[in-house]
Amino acid sequence: MFRKCLPTTNWILPDADRDVQHLLARELGIHWIVSSILIGRDIRTPDDARRYLYPSLHDLHNPFLMKDMLPGVDRLIAAVYKKEKVVVYGDYDADGITSVAVLVRFLREIQADVSYYIPDRMEEGYGLNQKAIDKIKDSGAALIITVDCGISDRDEVLYASSMGLDTVILDHHEVSGPLPKAVAAINPKRPDDSFPMKHLAAVGIVFNFLIALRGSLRKNGFWHNKPYPNLKEYLDLVALGTIGDICPMIDENRIFCRVGLELLTEGKRAGIRALKEISGLESSTVDSEKASFSLIPRINAAGRVGLPEEAVELLLSDSVVETRELALKLENYNRKRRALEKAILDDIIDNIENTTDSRNRTAFVLASDKWHPGVIGIVASKIADRYDRPAILISLKDGVGKGSGRSIANFNIFQGLKECEDCLISYGGHRYAAGISILEEDIEKFSDLLDEIVRENLQQSDSVSATVIEAQCHLNDITHELLSQMELLAPFGSRNPEPVLCVRNVNFLSPSIVGKNHLRMRVSESGVSRNTIWFSQGHFIHDLNDSSLDIAFTPQINYWNGSSDIQLKMKDIAISGN
Repeated sequence: MFRKCLPTTNWILPDADRDVQHLLARELGIHWIVSSILIGRDIRTPDDARRYLYPSLHDLHNPFLMKDMLPGVDRLIAAVYKKEKVVVYGDYDADGITSVAVLVRFLREIQADVSYYIPDRMEEGYGLNQKAIDKIKDSGAALIITVDCGISDRDEVLYASSMGLDTVILDHHEVSGPLPKAVAAINPKRPDDSFPMKHLAAVGIVFNFLIALRGSLRKNGFWHNKPYPNLKEYLDLVALGTIGDICPMIDENRIFCRVGLELLTEGKRAGIRALKEISGLESSTVDSEKASFSLIPRINAAGRVGLPEEAVELLLSDSVVETRELALKLENYNRKRRALEKAILDDIIDNIENTTDSRNRTAFVLASDKWHPGVIGIVASKIADRYDRPAILISLKDGVGKGSGRSIANFNIFQGLKECEDCLISYGGHRYAAGISILEEDIEKFSDLLDEIVRENLQQSDSVSATVIEAQCHLNDITHELLSQMELLAPFGSRNPEPVLCVRNVNFLSPSIVGKNHLRMRVSESGVSRNTIWFSQGHFIHDLNDSSLDIAFTPQINYWNGSSDIQLKMKDIAISGN
């Protein structure tokens, strides 16, 4: 089922602009392959290349370019001076949790009266709700600041206002319909917003808010005889939320994550140090991959199958003893999450592989009353990656489904849901990820409509995904010096992927299957040889013959048993001449 042949993707090679390539190599003293990669990412001038290779906090945009930033900051400053109680209202994923931690920690630093509230995933669901607002009112609060939610909560914001509560919204989700009548609705995706970077995580918007808040307080003389806070210290948390939300690794996100990953590696924050220890990273350099697959899942697990407040407290606490206890709780939640996820994933794969209707779908919409709603988003992501088509999984309870969807590069799932809104109770999200509420009786109709929309949107040529080759070279070009320069291209992520190179007509030796279906072999060309690994593609060993190969790969340093060597992480293989 779903059998692929070599090559597994369409290869797209660049049209080399030799003049610009030589210009960048000469002006910046970089390898021609690095300059070719930069050109492929539409970086064509020495100044743009310097900003890209050496991102700096000085290159951040003016936060007051965001619509409503000034009234939002002014309302919070008034609360600080009046000693009003402020409640930060968040979400239960890594972006929401880090957003809460960053804002609460800063407000505590300036002695504001602040607490936080994260809704229960199972009982309350995403976003503001009236019962939570009642609790917040009863606590004596005067101001709610939503982070990673709120932009679609028009009725709830009106309800809060009727209860005497002001609301400031810091959100990054797509704006659909009129804005809530809040004191401030800060979201760069507003149609009337002029902020240059539209694709920040919520925690990135919170960080911009703090820059504006700190600057305004400074003008008011707030810091007289007080230490002036260094916001750079918060970027470890900003990086976690940004990477966790799979935001494009460009512009401000790239700056946040380059600095933040360095701070994560240092591990000065007690909670981060404890999280690294429980993840086996205490002495490791933390890059975006380690953050994605080791640190962030443990933070997310608290919101999926445990208590998100424990993840927030981990990031707020300065106690070594407390953070170690909390990190252990997150580890246990993560183990539970993995077990639940595996059971659901196995169930879905079996269904897809053995059901003709599923195999013919351009989008998967699957539902069950046995699936834990806290993990279906992760499983949807794995299904979308495995089959290269959008996937929405729905957890059913009492005739109502809560769904989580993930998409592929060439389909905007939020826009797709917008065309299906007559079938849905509610929906929200962005291009790659979204959530829905739906009546069980409408799922079949919704599934058919979404399949039709995806089918119409995806051209036939898009049915096979593409691999963008950023430079064609030879094995003798792949040196330690090149890899050292390529580190400047990190951190990698959406819209700044790991560079892919290709070499034609290599010979291969000793192909074997290692680990969990990984294909390993050695390739050679003109007297130079390198080890390769192709993860999860061991079944292609049967497609190799005596022919030479064209290989697409990302070069990396492989550390093993105290030694290191250059290794090619394969992206695709083609039989030469085919």
